Parts: sequence; structure tokens; C-alpha cells
Amino acid sequence: MADNAPKKVVLAYSGGLDTSVILPWIRETYGCEVVAYAAELGQGDELKAIQKKALKSGASECIVRDLRSEFVNDFVWPMLKSGAIYEGKYLLGTSIARPLIAKEQVRVAHEVGADAVAHGATGKGNDQIRFEVTYMALDPSLKIIAPWKDPRFELRSREAAIEYAKARNIPVEASKKKIYSRDRNLWHISHEGAELEGTWAEPRDEMLVLSVPIEKAPNKAAYVEVDFEAGVPVGLNGKKMDGVEIIQTLNKLGGKHGVGQVDLVENRLVGMKSRGVYETPGGTILYTAHAALESICLDRDTLHYKQQVALRYAELVYYGQWYTPLREALDAFFDRTQKNVTGTARIKLYKGNCRAVGVKSPYSLFMANLASFTMGEEYDQTDAKGFVKLFGLPAKVSGIVARQTARKRGKSRRARK
Repeated sequence: MADNAPKKVVLAYSGGLDTSVILPWIRETYGCEVVAYAAELGQGDELKAIQKKALKSGASECIVRDLRSEFVNDFVWPMLKSGAIYEGKYLLGTSIARPLIAKEQVRVAHEVGADAVAHGATGKGNDQIRFEVTYMALDPSLKIIAPWKDPRFELRSREAAIEYAKARNIPVEASKKKIYSRDRNLWHISHEGAELEGTWAEPRDEMLVLSVPIEKAPNKAAYVEVDFEAGVPVGLNGKKMDGVEIIQTLNKLGGKHGVGQVDLVENRLVGMKSRGVYETPGGTILYTAHAALESICLDRDTLHYKQQVALRYAELVYYGQWYTPLREALDAFFDRTQKNVTGTARIKLYKGNCRAVGVKSPYSLFMANLASFTMGEEYDQTDAKGFVKLFGLPAKVSGIVARQTARKRGKSRRARK
């Protein structure tokens, strides 16, 4: 074994097909000890019996960390406050989870005395960047093992991986029938592969996990009130709840009404376009409610500037640049904007639609007497006459110059004739 070869590796382990075969491959290729690490982020029963499976696959130990509360409070809520949405549709469910998973992986590496970390992301996707940029930011001394980018890694199809696992008596549930590649956590579930590898075929109804097809949603609308304090959700329908419970409750409610389904052809950071379907029922409700509350609590200039900066924040999250000075600085800005974003938004859910139908706040900047069509003493309309003249002065000057130029050109043409 070469002097720079890893002696102990912590692998980000999901228990799926890829990491199930990557674990023994690392052991066999590098002749080193492998510690399996799994993050509980609300992926349902996917972590069931994962420790037993990891040990049977050759791990020296399997460490599972419940990160759900940290995920919501330190990652999802800051993102919600920013209003970040990637390319107008994607609520960044996978993107926002990766920095936390990698952060805890580095912590585990320190705890067990590992000199390397590993992941199962391919060289085509965004996750490789999210994992590795986080490793480099938090501990650049750790070696990074990425089997999919290693020329010695030959398991480049599901069939080959299944055969590899069978030869080593590693239990895997993968089959040709499980055709979608999925990533799930408390915030969302993503789907890729199968008919989604083209851009013409409609996604199949059976693909959905967190929500029902819109056609099968109830014929009666549902309402939910979301309570906020300083931009953070704190309860539903007047009942205080922690963040995890809020998202879980809204996922069930939104999923029942077909809310939060997005079919998107997105631009990956590595340069290619890819198509995915995302289900984010609870997140969609929260984004809608938060935007409604901001509409009455933020002044015009702050709201408009925040919308511009949110685009950059979405890129930072999507690109895996969470642990950067810019993201930290933007969080400080967003926190300041949320000082008065306290109140309640009433949301109506019906057949895939999610819209705010009512909003209130003790800090509301909406003044009914000013906005009303009924004329009152609060607003002197004659003031608007001078305002419009001055506001339109640049346009007026441009118009005058344009007409003068046109006249000169017309005279010149007539003179040439």
C-alpha cells in the first residue's frame, strides 16, 4: 500500500445499491478500514436495519446520526428566509442537505481518527461538488475518495453492481423494477431516470411518493394557517410546533392535495441539462406563506433587492458553496430583513394549487385607508401631479430629443431630394 493511501475512511453511506458496493470496493482497493456513516434527515424507513447491512458489507462500524432538527433549524429555515429558488422552480431539497451530511461526516472522521472521507456521487452530477467542497472547507487535510471518478472502478451499471453485491453476499434490494434514482429527506423527494431521461414523456403517476396525482386530489379545498416569528415558522393553526413537526404535518396535508410537484429541466453546475421531478409539498406551503407575509411586512426597496439577492443565494446552495463567507454575509442580510416578518398566512390547497388567501401581521405596512378607492384626507392626490412630472422628466426629455432628431432627419432627406 502506498504511503499516501488512506488507512481509515469514513463513507457517507445510505444503504442503497451504490454505497453498498462502494464500501467493499474501497476496502478491497485500498486495503483500509471503512467506517459507514449515515445521516437521519427524515428519509422514512430507508435507514431501517442499515447498521446490520453495513457491518455485513465489511464496515468496521456504522454510525447513524439524527440530524433532523439541525437540518431544519440551521439549514432549511435560513434558506426559507432567503426565499431562494433555483431556476424559478426547485426548492433545493437535495442541495440544502448535502453540506450538513458532509459536515457531520467530517466530524465523524475526527472522532474515529480517520484520514479520509468518501462518497458515492458520480462525476456527472452536482453532489460530488457539494460533498467535496464541504470537505475542503472544513478539513482540507482529509483525503477524498470518490470511486466513480477512479479509473479502477468498473461497476458502472446497475447490473454490474448487483452482480458484485451478490458475489460478496451483500444484501441489496435494487432491481430493474426500481427504475428511478431517488433522494429523500424531510424537505422533499427527487426522482430521476426512466422516462425522465428524455424531455417529451409525461412522468408516470406511480412515480410519486409524497403526494397524490393532481387528478386524484380531493374535490374539496383545505385551508391551513402558518404562524411565523421573525421569518421562522413556529406553528400551524395557532398551535405551537417545532420545525420538524411543522414540515411533517404540511407534507401530509400538501401531499394529500397534490401540492408541490415540479417537473424541471435544470442546468447542472457541471454544464449539462438534466430532468428531474421534485415533490416538496410542505416546503411549497411554507414558501407561499412566507412570501405572503413578506408582502405586507417588507418595504418596497428591501423586498425588491431581497428578491434579486435570493437568486444568488439559490446558486450558492445549489453549487454546494454553503461554507463560504458570501453565504454567511447574505444570511446576516436576510436575518435583518426578517426582523418584522411576524404574523400569520392563511393558505388554500386545491388540486395541486397552493395560494395565500389571507395574511396578517402586527408589523403590516398595508394601510387600508391609503390603499382604498375611497378618497380620504390621508392622501392628497394633488401631490401626485408634481411627483409624476418629476418622475417622468427623463422620459419627457428623451421624447423631446427624439422628436427634434426626427425633424432634422426629415428636413435633411427633403433637402437631398
